[in-house]
Amino acid sequence: MNEITIIKPDDWHLHFRDQDMLLETVPATARCFERAIVMPNLRPPITTAELAMSYKERILAARPEGSSFNPLMTLYLTDKTSVEDIKAAKAAGVLAVKMYPAGATTNSDSGVSSLSSLYPVFEALAEHDMLLLIHGEVTQKHIDIFDREKEFIDQHMVQIVERVPNLKVVFEHITTKDAAEFVLSAREGVAATITPQHLLLNRNHMLDGGIRPHNYCLPVLKRSTHQEALRAVVKSGSPRFFLGTDSAPHTKDNKETDCGCAGCYSAWSALELYTQVFDELDALDKLEGFASLYGPDFYGLPRNTETVTLVREAWEVPSNITLPSGDLIVPFFAGEQVEWKLKDF
Repeated sequence: MNEITIIKPDDWHLHFRDQDMLLETVPATARCFERAIVMPNLRPPITTAELAMSYKERILAARPEGSSFNPLMTLYLTDKTSVEDIKAAKAAGVLAVKMYPAGATTNSDSGVSSLSSLYPVFEALAEHDMLLLIHGEVTQKHIDIFDREKEFIDQHMVQIVERVPNLKVVFEHITTKDAAEFVLSAREGVAATITPQHLLLNRNHMLDGGIRPHNYCLPVLKRSTHQEALRAVVKSGSPRFFLGTDSAPHTKDNKETDCGCAGCYSAWSALELYTQVFDELDALDKLEGFASLYGPDFYGLPRNTETVTLVREAWEVPSNITLPSGDLIVPFFAGEQVEWKLKDF
C-alpha cells in the first residue's frame, strides 16, 4: 500500500504552551488534526473555567487563516480544586481535568500532593460527564524513575478506578507493559493515549552512545520489552488505546543544558510517524481506528467527517525550527527520514 486515506484525526494530548509559541505550535497541529485536548500546565496553570476560555481565545487567534481546528480545553487539578470549579468548567464547555502528581513533569509544581481529599471532585467529574486525565507516575524520590508508572498503578490508579466507577479515566502517555495490561483489564470507561516516541523508541535511543536530550520526555522511555508491548496493543486494534502525541515544545537551549526539560516536539511529524509505525507492524488497517475513531468515541464526541491522505514518500524532518522570537526548537526525529507524508502538504 502506497497511499492511505483516513478520517481526519484528533490529538488527545497536546501542549501548545502560550504567547508567541502559539504562532508555531497551533499551525503545526492544525495542519492535520481537527481537534486537540490542550494541556493546562502553563505558568500560572489553567485552574478555572475563566482561564481556560481565555487561553482558548489565544489559541484560536493563532490558527492559520481558513482553519477549522478546534482546541478542547482542560483544567489543571490542584489540591484546592472544588466541586464548584467543576460545575463552572462544565458550563463553560471544558471537557476534562488533568491530574499531575506534584513535581511529576514540566510545570507540575502546583499539582496534586494528596488524593484523599479529591474524591468529591472525582465524583463531580463523573456526575457532569467530564473526564479525568492522569499523568500516572509517583514522585517519591526513592522509587526508581523507570518504575514510577507501575508504582502509580499499584498505589493510586486501581483505587481511583474502583472508587468512582462511573468516572471516565484516560491514562495518559502510557509507557509500560504494566500500564497496557492494566487498561486492557480495567472496567469500562478506562482508556489510554500513546505517543509516537514511546512506539518508536526505547531507552537505548536516549542513552546509548551518549545522552540525547531531545529524546528525553516524561514518563521516560523504557526498556524495549515495554516498547514492544505498546506496539502490540496498537496493532491489536483495541479501542481502549488512541492517539495522543504529548507534543511538548521547549527551546533548544532549555533542552541542551545541565538540567534539560522533558518533552518531545512532534507536531510536524507525528501523524506521519504513527503511520510509519503501523506500516512497520503490517497494521495500516488499524491506523484509522487509533487516530480518528476511538478517541472521539471515548470522549462522547462526534467523529470528524473530513479525510486526510498520506502517501509513501520519504522526507527528512528539519534539524531546527525557528520561532518568531528567533529561538530554536529541535523537533522530534530531527534530521531523520520519515517514510510517509501528508499528501498535498
